[in-house]
Amino acid sequence: LPFFSGSCLRLVNLPLQCRCLHTTVWFLKKKTATENWWLERHLKDPFVKATKQQHYRCRSAFKLLEIDDKLRILRPGLSVLDCGAAPGAWSQVAVERVNALGTDPAAPTGFVLGVDLLRISPLEGAVFLSEADITDPSTLRAIQNLLPVEKVDVILSDMAPNATGIKELDHQKLITLCLGLVRLSQSILKPKGTVLCKFWDGHESHVLQNRLKEQFQDVRTIKPQASRKDSSESYYLARLYKGK
Repeated sequence: LPFFSGSCLRLVNLPLQCRCLHTTVWFLKKKTATENWWLERHLKDPFVKATKQQHYRCRSAFKLLEIDDKLRILRPGLSVLDCGAAPGAWSQVAVERVNALGTDPAAPTGFVLGVDLLRISPLEGAVFLSEADITDPSTLRAIQNLLPVEKVDVILSDMAPNATGIKELDHQKLITLCLGLVRLSQSILKPKGTVLCKFWDGHESHVLQNRLKEQFQDVRTIKPQASRKDSSESYYLARLYKGK
């Protein structure tokens, strides 16, 4: 029996079934309290309410909307690769901003391609490559076959690895993903193109930042208001790709 507190000592002489029942109830109470806290925060979140009102697939859409409102990385006519696209909220924003549906006949029509290991429900105006590993060379070939032109103007990444709960390990795994994305940009990003990628704060963040600075003229760190204050996530926005 794990030692939770002094009260556990009073269980020692009880039958095993009683001890297990008491322990199970303790775990359930703790779990319920955590779930209630999460649910309460979720329901009070103004971005969750706005997600429902504006019919976005998840609240992360407002992170990209805020960044784009300030810095104008998405414009009509641009081609966009959305990495880690599921459930498709960033692709929704990209479709709107690059005029992928041709909604504005006076503006050029853009293109949006989303890629994810998970299945992504269809979205009008976007092409999805589901159940595809962005780190696999065969995925790059599949992306190139789906693009209307050889390269894209913007690479978006809200990717994240499956969390282990070990902060530093999760940080390293995400940095590794982002470094892979930088390598991918060498094959698929147009000169003067843009990369926006999520990272979690940690001691290897500077490795990613320095790599971006080698290949882009302008690199800045952004933390949108829609990122929760207690979250370690931020974004690197790298503009003006130096590649050919």
